[in-house]
This record gives sequence, structure tokens and C-alpha cells, in this order.
Amino acid sequence: YEGKCVFCRIARREEPRTALLPCQYEDLVCFRDIKPDAPHHYLVVPVEHMRNCKTLKKEHIPLVKKMMEVGKNVLQHNNFSDMNDVRMGFHWPPFCSIAHLHLHVLAPASQLGFLGRLLYRVNSYWFIT
Repeated sequence: YEGKCVFCRIARREEPRTALLPCQYEDLVCFRDIKPDAPHHYLVVPVEHMRNCKTLKKEHIPLVKKMMEVGKNVLQHNNFSDMNDVRMGFHWPPFCSIAHLHLHVLAPASQLGFLGRLLYRVNSYWFIT
């Protein structure tokens, strides 16, 4: 836990203005992005502070799979069912706005605007899926 990290504070429910969405795992939280680039734009965040996707190792594969599962579940819970029109991924450092691992869940990806298509471009130098 890092007290200055906003995602750590959100995960510990210390940010009352951030509503947490239903999540089936205690070690993850999910909430809406404050600057959404799609009609559905959620962030899935581990409660444990992890700096970014560069720190991920082989043993973190189950964690990433769980994060993706939470993303799919929150979309379905919010009546979005076309899983072929979803973009999920991580910003690659130094292109992370918050230094705490977070998975972007965006849908429908087909409705991303020009800037959104650029920021969340599949497997670019700055965004990995």
C-alpha cells in the first residue's frame, strides 16, 4: 500500500467519491474511468500495489486472467454482450497516468473516437493487449 497512490486509496475504499462496481475477487477492484473514452470504460485494479505492466512476471498470468474476467463480467453486468467489440489492455510505461497496475476495459471499441483509437491502439508502443 502506498498512501500517495490514488488507486491504492480507491482499493482500500478511502476515496468515497469513487463507486466500486461488483467484483467477484477480494484482491481486485473495478470502477469507471473518470475520463471515459468509450460508453463503457472501466479500470480493473489489484488491491496490492503493483507499479505497472512492466513488473508483471510469469507467475502473474493468473492475476491478469482474473482481471480480464472481471472486465468481461462488469460489461455483462452493464448489459454489454458483444465481446468481439471490446478492447482490454495496459498502457506501457512511461505512458501510464497512474503508477499502479490497471487494466483498461473499453466497449464498444468500435465507438472509440479518434483520440481513443490512438490511445488504445492494439499492441502499439504505448498500449498492450
